[in-house]
Amino acid sequence: MVIAIFGESCTGKSTLADALREKLNAQVFTGKDYLRLHGSEQMAQRLFAKKLTEAVDGEHLIYVLTETELLKLIPPGAFRILVTEELDVIKERFAARMRGVLPPPVAAMLERRHGCFDNEPCDLHVHAGKPSAADVCELILNR
Repeated sequence: MVIAIFGESCTGKSTLADALREKLNAQVFTGKDYLRLHGSEQMAQRLFAKKLTEAVDGEHLIYVLTETELLKLIPPGAFRILVTEELDVIKERFAARMRGVLPPPVAAMLERRHGCFDNEPCDLHVHAGKPSAADVCELILNR
């Protein structure tokens, strides 16, 4: 099974992926991790797309992404989870990663990107940590 977890930075995608990885004994790829598969980006992307397609009915594989252009790699049959959060919360979490200071250019970037995934199709929408990671795991295990 392929589980695609996508959304903006600092929305809880990695926390959810970690919980699912433990429960499902799944392999996790994040962003452009697939570049490790080959020296050429184009070939690495092709190999990763093939790996994802083969995993739809096979091994558990979780793909976590924050870039909308990478959505094209998600194959039909994947379970798509959109993770969203309020902009103020995203800014707080991002600031915490930057030792408490959110530079104005970073804040502006977060504001521009906010909502960029909102119209993407998904099988499950997790907002503000609800449903919880444990509930999402149960939902997927019982699928």
